[in-house]
Amino acid sequence: MDVYEQPFDSAYAFVCFDERPCQLIGDVVAPLPPRPGSDKREDYHYERHGTAVVMMAVEPLSGKRIVDVRKQKTKQDYAEFMAKVEQQYKNAKRITLVQDNLNTHTPSSFYEKFDAPSAFDLTKRFDMVYTLKKASWLNMAEIELSALSKQCLDRRIKDIEVLDREVMTWAEKRNLKKTKITWQFIKTAAREKFEQSYSTLHSQT
Repeated sequence: MDVYEQPFDSAYAFVCFDERPCQLIGDVVAPLPPRPGSDKREDYHYERHGTAVVMMAVEPLSGKRIVDVRKQKTKQDYAEFMAKVEQQYKNAKRITLVQDNLNTHTPSSFYEKFDAPSAFDLTKRFDMVYTLKKASWLNMAEIELSALSKQCLDRRIKDIEVLDREVMTWAEKRNLKKTKITWQFIKTAAREKFEQSYSTLHSQT
């Protein structure tokens, strides 16, 4: 919560990162085109064409997001994406990175992809802040992925190439608008909500 309350500072970038799995689904029967006053009609039969992953890093205070579509989410994929994020903030002294506790989301992933000096340099660029277990909703990247799902992934997409193009186009439009995220759940609200828990913990010490 304290990280979220810090003012915007281009010298100390702050981004939230998360991933979203996507099923690649195609039509068995070609859908009927929409008519005036009615939507396109899709047959309930569909074909599975594998899966893909959308990686998302969003800077809530500037309205900037970085996205990538990949076949999987290995440590190497994570490391490559973080290198891409780092390149977007070359002028920043440090990058605060909010993410969940997935086992790939650690500096060790950098060493599995890059040579030791490069991995070390990349590690030094990030301050990694992890959301609590079972509290991934505290990650603002989930809000941006929800917007992506509703605005872009609300239809059948068969090919990873098409998925990549659609996601990139969506991100470019959001970046041009500089769509920001306003976080409402601040420290004081959290302390009020969990006051009883604090009292219980205090009585046990």
